[in-house]
Amino acid sequence: MTLVQGLVVFVAFPLLTIAVILAFVRLVRGPSLPDRVVALDLIATLMIGIIAVYAIATDEPVLLDLAIVLALISFLGTVAFAYYIERRV
Repeated sequence: MTLVQGLVVFVAFPLLTIAVILAFVRLVRGPSLPDRVVALDLIATLMIGIIAVYAIATDEPVLLDLAIVLALISFLGTVAFAYYIERRV
């Protein structure tokens, strides 16, 4: 592991973990459904970031394919929630 990879792991993992915890708090406390949908989308995006950092740390580029698939599924889920919210109003 190079110095840059070690620095990325040392800095990025704790920051992403804190961001996931804060987004989960918003998911639980969110006063409305759109707030919860945005928090869930943020958690999915942060998970993609965690997978990318882990791929860098372990030098496994195949994990980036997993991150791309998760991003596509997250996008489709967000579109479906937006459609549901629009129909509900």
